[in-house]
Amino acid sequence: MIHISMKKQYFNRYSIGTLTLVVLMMSCVSDLDVKPIDPFVTTADKVYTTKDSYKEGLAKLYATFALTGQRGPAGNQDVGGVDEGFSCFVRSLWYMQELTTDEAVWSYPNDANGTIFNLHYNTWLPSDGIPEALYARIANVAALSNEFIRVTTGKTDDPDFKNFQAEARFLRALAYFYGMDLYGRLPFLTEKDQPGSFFPPMILRPALFDYIEKELKAIKADMGAPRFEYGRADKAACAMLLAKLYLNAEVYIGTPKYTEALTELNEIIAAGYTLSPRYANLFRADNDKNNTEIIFAQAFDGAKSQAYAMTQVMINGNAGNGGWSGLRTTSAFVGKFPNLAEARAIFADKNYNEDPITTRSLEIDNVAKSGEGWGIYKFRNITSTGVDSPNSSTGFPDTDYPMFRLADAYLMYAEAVIRGGTGGTRANALTYINSIRSRSGDVIAGNAPGLITDPQMTLDFILDERARELYWEGHRRMDLIRFGKFTGGSYLWPWKGGVKNGTAIDDKYKIFPIPSSDLGTNPNLKQSDGY
Repeated sequence: MIHISMKKQYFNRYSIGTLTLVVLMMSCVSDLDVKPIDPFVTTADKVYTTKDSYKEGLAKLYATFALTGQRGPAGNQDVGGVDEGFSCFVRSLWYMQELTTDEAVWSYPNDANGTIFNLHYNTWLPSDGIPEALYARIANVAALSNEFIRVTTGKTDDPDFKNFQAEARFLRALAYFYGMDLYGRLPFLTEKDQPGSFFPPMILRPALFDYIEKELKAIKADMGAPRFEYGRADKAACAMLLAKLYLNAEVYIGTPKYTEALTELNEIIAAGYTLSPRYANLFRADNDKNNTEIIFAQAFDGAKSQAYAMTQVMINGNAGNGGWSGLRTTSAFVGKFPNLAEARAIFADKNYNEDPITTRSLEIDNVAKSGEGWGIYKFRNITSTGVDSPNSSTGFPDTDYPMFRLADAYLMYAEAVIRGGTGGTRANALTYINSIRSRSGDVIAGNAPGLITDPQMTLDFILDERARELYWEGHRRMDLIRFGKFTGGSYLWPWKGGVKNGTAIDDKYKIFPIPSSDLGTNPNLKQSDGY
């Protein structure tokens, strides 16, 4: 397993050597101070001596999404010039996809050098720290992946090396996908650009969409079979990223590709993944074990892979949890649940005797006041049997962060069918949605959401059902943009646009600006319109 045999055992021994392979190329990858914090340069022939050492190098690529450097949780980070806490790839990604919407609220205005509330208020600037940090992390993934792809070229007659290289290309495509989604334009390099001192060219959304699509289609056959090793991207993960690319194609390139999305989704659904019997168990400390729903996750180990990453923040930062008490949700999101007793409405933590209906106000009159708003306890550092995780004393979770899972594929299938894609049916879409709403363990517990009928299966229902099923998993901003509800005033939530009851925001906020630090150092970059 990637997160045990690779992450736990090998990072301390090998990640510095692997990382410093790119010390001479970083100046041409990003215009932030994106460079290894290691004074030594190690060449590829010193690091890669056996097949296992290449697998260890691959582990480093996976770790660039979940960890921040050479010594967890902090103190020797991969990327200079940004905070090692909030700059974790999945944490910055989560902040930008969730704090900008109705699903999450943060209390502390001084965080990110006083710019974190700009996400809540949809008023971000090119100088803000969190978008700058993720921009740097995307460049870091690209740089490391490019080098790994170079050093494995010529070895792909060996099926293991072919697999390794395909996974590296997938991870690079994943980083570029989020860059395309969030920023619309990026500095762009591949393994064909040899290390050296030059300014990387800028790539715009249409060209980046085309590149990601071609990459994923090219590598899918070389990816591992579905569920071949937990923690590693497989053919289904590749198909899932393609499906997300196609589902959002109208946003990215102005051309609908719902039929293409259904082709990929049918492949995923046929791949052997199955729904977890209990919804809550998807977000527990043992969610890596006996779990056939999670297609791709960021893996964590409380003892040996520590980072101030998003699962740690969601678990320890919740309002009313005795921790930081700063993370909660809005009344607009709570209102998506017609029945607060259903299995997915996890707004209270019985272990802390917290009843949000009686002890906390639902409305948030002051974003900086942590006593207002309901907490969410979806992610927990306890096992599916209800006991503390084995490493709970470290303060860091064993709970993995799911990025792709089968329930999301089911909901994407239904949406693509309703939007007119061919290759799927309404009957199948209804079956898939109802299977999500009638997980066997939740049915036995008496708190399954219950079945719907075909007339109820509308696009408005799909958007709300995605919120109920996938909240705090990093999808909400993307969903609201695709449904035309993010900018403008057709859907308001508390503190949208910096106003308590919400207000319309400009369409420019569908993307984030290129960080001003990059603009100042790379003459090939041009700022997005409106910034």
